[in-house]
Amino acid sequence: MTRGFITIFAAATLIGGAALADQTEITRTLTDIAAGADRHDWVRVRDALADTVTTDYTGLWGGEPVTQSADELIAGWAAFLPGFDVTHHMVTNHTVTELTDTTAKAEADFTATHRIEDGFWVLGGRYSYDMVKSDDRWLVTSMTMTALWETGDRALVAQAGERAAAK
Repeated sequence: MTRGFITIFAAATLIGGAALADQTEITRTLTDIAAGADRHDWVRVRDALADTVTTDYTGLWGGEPVTQSADELIAGWAAFLPGFDVTHHMVTNHTVTELTDTTAKAEADFTATHRIEDGFWVLGGRYSYDMVKSDDRWLVTSMTMTALWETGDRALVAQAGERAAAK
């Protein structure tokens, strides 16, 4: 009886430990996207993305979700984010909602601050992510942003694009 309990307890601990490790890696991946974008560390961002990524910003900008290579997505971000004086994408409350050996779904809340001189645009909301496991890394295949609130001047995005192009 004791040996059976110990075997079951040991197996549960290993399985629970693996799930906890996956959750930690998933959180790290999501943080790498936000922190990498703020630091213009495009390698860090790229390492968090699958080769093809679907982004859905339709709740903010309209249009349709876009599926493109990770490199194209990063090139788009790199074309305007450096035009801000500073950005800060704080991603919190990471929650893994589904987890298998090779796929995961996660959600996180965010606040994204964008500044040019004394002007600012701050956006808050939630991201939903689809992910796949590749070797020991979790990679984002899809991210849907749901904007819940904003304040400031959204036109700073266009101004940042112009400033980045002029550099």
